[in-house]
Amino acid sequence: MNIALERGGGRSREGRAVYRQISDHIRLEVTDGRLEAGDRLPTIRDLARELDVNRDTVALAYEHLVNAGIAVSTVGRGTFVAPARSSGAPSAEDFHPALSPLTERLIDFERARPRFGSATNAVPMHSLVPDASLYPADEFRRVLNRVLQRSGPELLLYGGPQGHLGLRETLAGRFQKNGIDVDANGIVLCHGASQGISLGLRLFAQAGDIVALEEPTYNNVLAAVHGLGLKITPVPMREAGLDLVALDRILAQPEVKVLYTIPTFHNPLGTTTSVDHRHRLLEIATRHRKPVIEDGYETDLRFSGRAIPSLAALDRTGVVLHLFSFSKSLFPGARVGAITARGRLIEALLALKQATDLSDALPLQAALAEFAASGAYDRHLGRVRRVLRERCAALLDALAAEMPHGTRWTRPDGGLQLWVELPKGVETRDLLSDAAVAGVFFAPGSQFYHDGRSSNCLRLAFAMVEPEALRAGVSALARVVTEQLEGEPRIDRVHI
Repeated sequence: MNIALERGGGRSREGRAVYRQISDHIRLEVTDGRLEAGDRLPTIRDLARELDVNRDTVALAYEHLVNAGIAVSTVGRGTFVAPARSSGAPSAEDFHPALSPLTERLIDFERARPRFGSATNAVPMHSLVPDASLYPADEFRRVLNRVLQRSGPELLLYGGPQGHLGLRETLAGRFQKNGIDVDANGIVLCHGASQGISLGLRLFAQAGDIVALEEPTYNNVLAAVHGLGLKITPVPMREAGLDLVALDRILAQPEVKVLYTIPTFHNPLGTTTSVDHRHRLLEIATRHRKPVIEDGYETDLRFSGRAIPSLAALDRTGVVLHLFSFSKSLFPGARVGAITARGRLIEALLALKQATDLSDALPLQAALAEFAASGAYDRHLGRVRRVLRERCAALLDALAAEMPHGTRWTRPDGGLQLWVELPKGVETRDLLSDAAVAGVFFAPGSQFYHDGRSSNCLRLAFAMVEPEALRAGVSALARVVTEQLEGEPRIDRVHI
């Protein structure tokens, strides 16, 4: 099938993703009669090889054609041009509303995310969801019952956009112990760090503006940027953290409005920057008068080494907007996070919050306040940190024992994940389906880059998996990587 693709940044000049270029070409061939009802389309594997794209891209194109009624797909038989629709009264299928360009862009982004198969026995090392067996469900239920019995009617009303005062006071005390100069009035509660990211970006940028992001970076911040119609200028990550020379050059550009960064237990790298690096980053941002969104979503999950002051703790000018979340340290279903800011930013955040969702879930926030103030949260953290330390050590040992020569990986002091760089020549997005068959899931590196570029890297999460299963997962991963590397020169393993 002769399809000419434009691949700049994964898109054509008109902004079409590669999978959309493929599906549009096939749709045109059907419309023009070059493909007829019942004609079989090339297999996903064959077309991917012919076009030199990964199989997920072709699978997305075919899925788009099926959803549009252009093609039909049958498991075991393949994908075929759909029969022509008979004329008659219009049906619901004939209505195709015009979505906004921002929504179409976000749909493209979501469809390009990796597809994890249905291999039920595969070791789940792809997700940053904490192990559900560690959730303090019974203890939290008792706290929730107590606060509802004590203040039920009050908690079932709408709350203010700033969130529950008791939780803000509790968090302010915890933040102060970590060096952040803040009181309850300087905190706005939100639906996890994810909503905090969107609110923070909206504070400083509007559609068409440019924001600076680390690269690689958290893939959901990329989704937020797409959804808000923002543009990205990437700042490369180095072993020590953000490339500060590049950052200085980028923040000097007036069109760049804000920097988003994860200095502690970086996602996906798992790394933590030094105090000196943080001071230098703040000096650059302050000199260029550019705000910094610091995502501290895993701050409470340090399991080794000494704590390092956050950017917010080192900030003396109010340049930092700090994000916190209970999603990784407690359980994600709480959907409670916090934004720490100063001065007029609080007023602006409250206006945005009011316009976004009116208020939060006060019963959950009140229960979290009591859970944390009673010491139950710290006891829970102690258990979680011990488990994470054990699992991270098992993963590191397995990588050293199993992975082929030329593989590199990071060594986190906390959090739920680490980053693996495979030898050149391995595309981890293409490796995923083979790894799933072999018995392991991972997060391919491409999903952490703004342009979805090919990557020989991957993220491994150790939060959900017992040590023995981690070792089995790494062994499976090593097998499929080695199969792709047959004949490649062998060099030493190294840590990064």
